[in-house]
Order: sequence, then C-alpha cells, then structure tokens
Amino acid sequence: MVMSPREMDRKIDEHFGYEANDDVEGVVATLAPNATHDIVGYPTGPTVGRERAREFYRRMFADLAESRVTPLRRLYGDNFMVDESEWEGRAPGSPFGLEGRDRPLKFRILHVLEFTPDGGQIQREQVWIDMAAVIRQLPQEERA
Repeated sequence: MVMSPREMDRKIDEHFGYEANDDVEGVVATLAPNATHDIVGYPTGPTVGRERAREFYRRMFADLAESRVTPLRRLYGDNFMVDESEWEGRAPGSPFGLEGRDRPLKFRILHVLEFTPDGGQIQREQVWIDMAAVIRQLPQEERA
C-alpha cells in the first residue's frame, strides 16, 4: 500500500505533537518496533528499535523545552517524505552537548522519513539539524 501525502502528513504531525508535549511513549508509538532512528552527527550513530529511540527522546526532552515545529516544505514519494521544518523553543539542558542555560533556540531541521508498507508507522527517521545555528545561539563560556 502506498501512503498518500495527507496520510504521511497526519503521521508526522502526530509524531511532532507528541514531541511538543514531551510524550516519550507517544513519540515511540509512532515508530515501528524495529525502526531505524538516525540523528545525523549524534554520538550513538543510527540506532535500531524503540528502546534505543526511547533513550534519545528522554534525553532530548530534558535538554529542550517548549518545542514548536513549523513545517516549511514537504516533498513526497512512495511511502517516504522529506520534511523541512523550523524548531523553536528553549534549551534548559545541554542539547547536542552544549550548555543551554534555558536560552531561547530556533533552528532548521530536516527529516527524511520512510513508512512501513502498511502505512501505520515510521520505519526510518533520519534527522539533519542546522548545528551552525544552534552553536551560534548557544555560545559557550571560555574556560581557563
């Protein structure tokens, strides 16, 4: 079965909704049990399975708060989509290894998503973050 763009939009918007509410279990439920979760440049590299994704989201929700994702552009193919969005919120923790000190943060984010053949869940989530924007907004104090 090939998903329609509307069905893919519903699934990623559901995923983003759970993220906005810091709902780890909700986010993980949008992923297939053996989903590949790949935050490009993240120290763990790509991980497989909900449990490993759960670890990432627990950490992310401690590091980032008041998450708002605004879609900018979406491209669609047979059971995959590319979503360019803007993330906006606060950084109370240490996102991406940087001291956030509860500062506001805004950056572009690109998701490449593949869906299960039955169209029910995300099979692969690859995320590209505009780290230059993050680093620019979260300058670190010089240490002697």
